[in-house]
Amino acid sequence: MSGTGRRPTLKDIAADTGLSMAAVSYALRGLHGTPETRQRVQESAERLGYQADPVARALASGRSGSVGVLCASLEDLWQQRLAAALGRELLAPDRNAWIIDSAGDADRQLELAQHLVDHRADAIVVIPIDPAAKGWAPIAQQVPVIAIGDALPAAKAKSEVLFDNELGISTALRRLAEAGHRDVVVLTPSRRFDTDRPAEEITERVAAELKLTAEIVPCPHDLTSATAVACEILRRTPRPTGILALADSMAFGVYAAATELGITIPDQLSLLGYDDQPMSQLLTPPLSTFRWPLDELVQDVVARVTSAVDTNRRVRRTTVEPALIERGSVAAPPAPA
Repeated sequence: MSGTGRRPTLKDIAADTGLSMAAVSYALRGLHGTPETRQRVQESAERLGYQADPVARALASGRSGSVGVLCASLEDLWQQRLAAALGRELLAPDRNAWIIDSAGDADRQLELAQHLVDHRADAIVVIPIDPAAKGWAPIAQQVPVIAIGDALPAAKAKSEVLFDNELGISTALRRLAEAGHRDVVVLTPSRRFDTDRPAEEITERVAAELKLTAEIVPCPHDLTSATAVACEILRRTPRPTGILALADSMAFGVYAAATELGITIPDQLSLLGYDDQPMSQLLTPPLSTFRWPLDELVQDVVARVTSAVDTNRRVRRTTVEPALIERGSVAAPPAPA
């Protein structure tokens, strides 16, 4: 540690090692120089107590070292798992992640995205609430945007890792139809019904092909609110015989409502989830749901963030597919009374 009371600088390391300041800077960032040189510089930095000034580094490089991870709703347990995994994988000596909750509000999500731009985020990873919103276009012009789940048709996102909702929703509705169900409800995280939204458009189209009556009902992710929505649905006469919840966290509310109303799953009500939460297999009966390749998705997104920040080039989109995990929550509908 320098005995002068001031913060050690690159100039001090250069004097200590006999190298130029440029060579020291490159060595500390691992960009140039032999392994021996980088080790000598690192040892000098540790001995002198040198710590990089993040503000100065950001001004010099034009980068803040921060990546915004903009979730749709952290009430959704699957998004919690995804955000936590991204936070771990994006953490590096010169990079960190800001995990931000949009609370299910599409307008708020765009405001938060602009806030990240204003605070010089190097990139934004977003699970879009309203993928078709035109507000994404100016955001994507200012910062690399990597979309997860749905494409952003109004914006030139640097990269998109899409969910094959066509496969997932059609498989789910077909499973219910094959079991004999004709009147089903699909719980969606959207606050309003809009057939321009990908999952809702797929539901409408596939239900028509299968000759199902499929009502799309907005549903929050938190247990209390999801239970209230499910109770309202299950008190109807006649009530639907099957429910597809586009998040396991919503399906948990259906279990709670069914218990409250004395409805048994799957004898009186069939239920499918959509993202295979670990606790879903602990329910009675265990929840049939869909498993998405979380680990592979996270690695793919992190690679795309690195590419977008380092090269600013657009990377072709990829699509991840779900697998139906059959457990015990789907059966034939009850016989008419």
